[in-house]
Amino acid sequence: MDHSKRDPGSIGQRLRQQRQKRGMNQQDLVSPDISASYISLIETGKRVPSEGVLESLAERVGCSVEYLRTGRDDYKVKELELKIAFGDMALRGGSTGEALEAYSEALTAVALLDDAARRRARIGQALALEGLGRLEPAIALLAELFADRETVAGSAEWGQIAIALTRCYRDAGDLVLSVEIGERALRALDALGLDATDDHWRLGSVLIDCYRLRGDLTRAHMLADRLLATAEQPGAPVARGTVYWNAALVAQARHRTDEALTLAERALMLMSETDSAHHQAVLKKVCGELLLDCGREQAQQAKQLLEQAQQVMVAVGTTVEQARGDIALAKALLALGEPDRAAEHASRALGLLRSQRPHQGAEARTVLAQAQFDRGQADRAHASLRAAERQLELLAPARSNAEVWRRIADLWHRHGQLPQALTAYQKALTQAGVPADVSVRAIPPAVR
Repeated sequence: MDHSKRDPGSIGQRLRQQRQKRGMNQQDLVSPDISASYISLIETGKRVPSEGVLESLAERVGCSVEYLRTGRDDYKVKELELKIAFGDMALRGGSTGEALEAYSEALTAVALLDDAARRRARIGQALALEGLGRLEPAIALLAELFADRETVAGSAEWGQIAIALTRCYRDAGDLVLSVEIGERALRALDALGLDATDDHWRLGSVLIDCYRLRGDLTRAHMLADRLLATAEQPGAPVARGTVYWNAALVAQARHRTDEALTLAERALMLMSETDSAHHQAVLKKVCGELLLDCGREQAQQAKQLLEQAQQVMVAVGTTVEQARGDIALAKALLALGEPDRAAEHASRALGLLRSQRPHQGAEARTVLAQAQFDRGQADRAHASLRAAERQLELLAPARSNAEVWRRIADLWHRHGQLPQALTAYQKALTQAGVPADVSVRAIPPAVR
């Protein structure tokens, strides 16, 4: 070994710190081969100890040779690596809070981690933040990782970051950036000839959903058709299944319920090949919502599927997924004439969402308002609808927001509040991309 590459000053400093930490003096380190004066020379950086001397001194001061030599403690490094591994396991199991804690603890000693472990912990930290609904810090971390020169396009790590960043921007309501990043990443995969891979299917699925949410059903349908053409090739069932379930959501948005159900059933079949209870639960929720669209006669079957999905989500799902499940269950219960239980689920969804996710919050309040109307609580229903409207005002135009505005308008209209209904209908049209014609002037009241 080339001892000249060691920094004698640093070795000596670490030796002195470890000796003093244990309450020892230089004489306590003396042995037949090591004198007190030699120890003094090592600690002042005037001598570079041999490997044998390092081993002897490390044993006496209670640390590893590696720590004296480089400052890296093998024991500490192993402990940090175990924390990262635990974070990975907790994240897969749905324990996002524990995962975030493990990754964050590992990153407090980031200097001891090699590049691969450091990046793995930072990616895990971002995914845990996403799972907890803390989208802004998750986006900041993912954007930094995505722009890092060490992130190689087409690698598994790059794919994980690109998909998560696209998904986070989508969930934060920024569909412009979500689509921009998703399209850029998809073009990169196409250029590398990776157009029938798990990353391509996963990324494409998120992008399909972004197109659907912003109302661009033509692009969503075209991309879904393209991905479906390759989704029967060998690959991970989960990645292929996500293509089918997002294609089902597009078919639902295009009011092709039978086609949507067929696609969702295929997705569920693929997911059943895995041991992912989480993904199976997501799909059962999708199927339940599709059955609700078929009419009241399917509401009981829809409720059963939604209850099965929610049982799993409570155990392994994120807070947002649980909230969405409660909203879907509330809709099913309203269709079955159970407004009391519907109100309980809608209220629980609001408790889970708190002030985050204004779109889902507005949807939950709209469902709650319907339950309150059905219970004869008109004043409370009016307050819920006004709160939903305030949340929707915060969001950029999107088809999904237009759908909630339409439901609000229908509720106002059904309960005799015509001015409020008219305003909400106008908002729905604007969100759907049909703004008011400014050239048409209102008729003065006297002329009417």
